[in-house]
Amino acid sequence: MAHTKSAKKSIGIIAERRMKNRSINRSLKTNVQKAESLIDDGEQQLAEDAVLKAKVALDKAAQKGIIHKKNAAHRKSNLMKRLNAAFKSGS
Repeated sequence: MAHTKSAKKSIGIIAERRMKNRSINRSLKTNVQKAESLIDDGEQQLAEDAVLKAKVALDKAAQKGIIHKKNAAHRKSNLMKRLNAAFKSGS
């Protein structure tokens, strides 16, 4: 348990940050899963829109330091590979 005034304040600040980061991570996961499911369903236009939305969300999270920039790049790359593989051969 914290003893000093500053340590007690830090506990509150850390808890607030954790909740905010968890919320953003959850929305990232939701956006990516939506894009992947639309790709799997064969909805090309909707999938492209969802992938774009997921890419923007990943970039924002990386910019805010919630995820590492290389983690965001890796996840965007995987989404684009999946999108291109699904619709390049089908079109």
